[in-house]
Order: sequence, then C-alpha cells, then structure tokens
Amino acid sequence: MKELKYLNKYLKKYWLKLFVGIIITIIARVFSLVMPSYVNKSITAVEGFFAKTLTADQAKDLLQEYILIIIGAALLSGLFTFLMRQTIINVSRYIEYDLKNEVFDHYQLLSLNFYKRNRIGDLMNRISEDVGQVRLYAGPAIMYGIQTLTLFVCLIPLMFIKAPTIAFYTLVPLPVLSVLIYQISRIIHKRSTKVQEFLSTLSTFAQESFSGVAVIKAYSLEDKTNQELTDLAIEGKDTSMALAKVNAWFFPLMILLIGISNVFVIYIGGKQYINGEIESVGIIAEFILYVNMLTWPVAVVGWLTSIVQRAEASQKRINEFLQEEPSIANSVREETPLKGKIEFKNVSFTYEDTHIEALKNISFTIEQGQTVAFLGKTGSGKSTILDLVARLYDVAAGEILIDDTPIQHLNLNSLRSSIGAVPQDAFLFSDTIENNVRFGDENATMDQIIAVAKKAVVHENIMGFTKKYDTILGERGITLSGGQKQRVSIARALLKNPKIYLFDDCLSAVDTETEEEILNNLKEASQHRTTLIVSHRVSSAKNADKIIVLENGKILQEGTHEELNNIEGYYKDLYLDQLSEKD
Repeated sequence: MKELKYLNKYLKKYWLKLFVGIIITIIARVFSLVMPSYVNKSITAVEGFFAKTLTADQAKDLLQEYILIIIGAALLSGLFTFLMRQTIINVSRYIEYDLKNEVFDHYQLLSLNFYKRNRIGDLMNRISEDVGQVRLYAGPAIMYGIQTLTLFVCLIPLMFIKAPTIAFYTLVPLPVLSVLIYQISRIIHKRSTKVQEFLSTLSTFAQESFSGVAVIKAYSLEDKTNQELTDLAIEGKDTSMALAKVNAWFFPLMILLIGISNVFVIYIGGKQYINGEIESVGIIAEFILYVNMLTWPVAVVGWLTSIVQRAEASQKRINEFLQEEPSIANSVREETPLKGKIEFKNVSFTYEDTHIEALKNISFTIEQGQTVAFLGKTGSGKSTILDLVARLYDVAAGEILIDDTPIQHLNLNSLRSSIGAVPQDAFLFSDTIENNVRFGDENATMDQIIAVAKKAVVHENIMGFTKKYDTILGERGITLSGGQKQRVSIARALLKNPKIYLFDDCLSAVDTETEEEILNNLKEASQHRTTLIVSHRVSSAKNADKIIVLENGKILQEGTHEELNNIEGYYKDLYLDQLSEKD
C-alpha cells in the first residue's frame, strides 16, 4: 500500500466531499437493515393470525404498516445510495482528472533524453489505463469498502442480539473466506503487474504500427505486422487469462460459503423453532435476508482486494515517471527578456543515448539581429546547435551565453517563448490549418494568419482546399505534402514574431523557385531578429550575414559569403558554388 500513499494529497483535497459521502453511505446501509426485521414482523403477524392471537383486521393493519415501512426504507436507502455515488464516485473522477493533469504536466517538464529512453505507447498507457485503475481505488473501492464495513459493524452485532446461535453458525464460513482471499490477493498482485506492463507493450506496438502504416504498406509488411500483432495478442490473452483464472475463484467461493451459511440458518434455525428456542419462524426468514445482504459485501472483499492490488501496481508505474527528475531545470523564476545575442564558448556535447560526440569544442558569436547559416554534411552537428540554443539539452562542456548571460541562468519559459523554431521534421497537429498556424500566437487575428501564410508561400495551396483554413489535418499533418507541412510550420514560427528564429533544414522539401520566394520573405520578416538557418542546400544561406561550415562536430570555416567563395577542397563537396549561381 505504500505506493498508494501518493494519493493521500488528493484525498485530503476532497476530504469534505468524501466525508459527506461516507456519512451518506452509512445512512444508506442503515436504512437497508430495516427491511429484514420488518419481514420478520410481517411473518410473525401472519403466524399470529393462524394461531388466533390476532384477528384478520389486526393482522391486515399490521401487514399494511410493515409493508409501508419496508417500502419507505427501501426508497430512502435507494435515494441515499444514489447520493452516495454522486459524492464518492465523483471524487474519484476529480482525482483521476487531477492525476492525469499532473502526469501530463510532468511529461512536459521532462527532457528529450527521457522520451528517447521510453516509448510513446508506454507513456500513453500510464496516463490512461494505469490512472483508470487508480481511479477505481479512489472511488469504488472506498465506497464499497465503507458499505462493507458499515454492514459488518451494524449487522453482525444485531444478528448476535437476535439469535446468537444462528449468528455463530452463519458467520463460521467468513474467516475461511478471509484466509482464501489473502492467499489469492498475493497472486493477483503479481499477475496484475504483468498485465499492466504488457498493455504498455501492446499500446506501443499499435501506436508505432498506425503511425508507420505508410512504411508498412510500401514494403508490403502487412502480413508480418499482422503476425506480430497476433503473437502479441496471444501473449496478452495468456497473461490476462492467468489473472482472470485467479479472479474467477472469488465469486464461486463466495456463493459456496454463502450457500453453506444459508444451510446453517435453515437447519439450526429450524431445530431451534421446533424446540421452542425462538418464538417465530420469521427469524429464519430474517437471517436468510441478512445472509443475502452479506453476500455482496463478502464478495466485495475479494473484488476490493483485486482493485487495490491492481491500483498499487498501476500507481507504482505512475510513480516511476513522477519521480523522474527533469534534466533541464528551470532554476530562474523571474521572467528574463531577451534581445538575441548568442555566444558559444568551447562547447562540446555528447548524446546520452548513443554516446555520439556531436560537437567538439566549438566557439562562435552571433550578434543581435544577425542571420547565420550552418552548413555541413549529415551528422556534422548542425541541428544539435539549434537544440542547444533552445536548451532542449544542456552542454557537456563549455558554455552558451544569451545576451552575455549563461543560458542556465535564464528563465526557461522566457528563453523558449523568445524562440520561433521550425524543426527538420515538421510536426502538425490533427486540427484545422488555421489552428496549427495559430499555435504560434493564440490571440492572432485571421488577417495575421493569412499574412504569415502568404510569406511562407502556402496561402494559395490552402485556398485550393475545399474548406480552406478550416481543413482538418490528419495525424502529424499527413493530409499535406512534405513541402506544405514545412511551409505551414514556417508560417507558425513567423506568427510568433520571436527574438530568435531557428530554421532547421525547413526548406528541404520545397522546390528551388518556392525556396527563393520564401527566403526573400524570411529576409524581410527576420530583420532585427537573430536567425539561425541549418541547411544542406547552400542556396538557403544566400541572405546570411555569416556562414559557419561544420564537419564532424567541428567548425571547418566561418565567414561571409564572399570569404567562403575562396575555400579550396571542401568548397566543392558543399556545393558552395551554388551561391554564386544564385547571385
């Protein structure tokens, strides 16, 4: 239960609703106890009529009175049961909402290294399936637990007061049931953990298959993928069946033991009635109702045990992520306004997951408002520089300064809100084109959105769609072509109007004519804005104030367009002559 202690803060938050719910639960159970005793009295009244101790009118009046009391108690019990669910179950939904938000907020704080170590399907399963299991503990488990406790506390003493011998034999099977439940619950805990872990594996496989369906079709891997899913499904069935087989013991055991209790009630009660030890046969009917009232609570003990075990296994998995400390810490709380000067001092960086040394002791300075292009072959470290400027990673050695201040001493939100980034792999949400562009500035007007779309040379494409800017994109923007996705991403960055632009090979899927137009528009839009451009195309650097050529994580050359035109050797490999041709 130590893992579930994490939920205590939420239980304290909603303590008043829980307290009211517990009181209502107790009241509902108390009203439910009225019926058996009045059934006893009703049978006694009928016995009195046949024994000639009551007249027909007297017996009729008593029966009418008792029936009205039984109906009234049942209605009140039903009403309070409804209110009970409206309080305690609602609290569990509030806790589920809060816990999902907490997990999601924590996910957003974690660095890229975390997402490289963990698969998306597993992350999704923990925030959905695992939180759902925890909700059952925070709501139904508490509600039915209070119900069961109330019935045991109220009903068992009442049974001993009315007929101690019958009560004793009726309750004999319950300790046996408790021992069996304890033994079975230990097995459930282990198998529940395996089921939850497997659901993460299955979710990950499904998510990757659906996201990569184009690749699966292109390589005719449908049969192979189907077979892999079949194998996973069989494994999942076996894992779930192993748990279900244990759970399946509960209700048969309950029914068996409750049946034994009923036999004891009828046999012992019948003997006592024959011997004159109890006054009315109605007490036997009353005890049969008591036994049946105990059927669900006793069954719930096993069910609650299963819920608690599954919830503990799920909360343990959730806690593993919640206890993960972000490697990129926002140590400065005050907002830090930025101007845009960037300086790298002897910076080295190695990726934690692959141990590839992407940058090796590089230094350069970008003045505020300058446009700098980074050129080089694949794997030369160009994109890493942009990631470090956005502080998606922290440097292994050296220092990065923004406006002459170490980047770690800047407010992280201020830094990233001052940056407009267009990643190499353009990502768009499954929303309208308008909302995807508006992501750059949620308060932007439609005229502003159209203006930046024109600068990104995508407006005409959008107007060609039936619903224009209201067109809903598929997952990750699959509705659009590669070039259109890149241009919508550029429009989004332009709408943000930041102090620093980071363009990571964002024109690779655009034809040269469109590229020329976009570059001219970007030159105008990025005036007085610090701009970093990464590209394989030398033509993308035509408007740069400075060009930095990288190779194997080191700076090979840096200078203006004119200065780099005189480079020998590497000049040809990087196609720098394209710059002259463009001019």
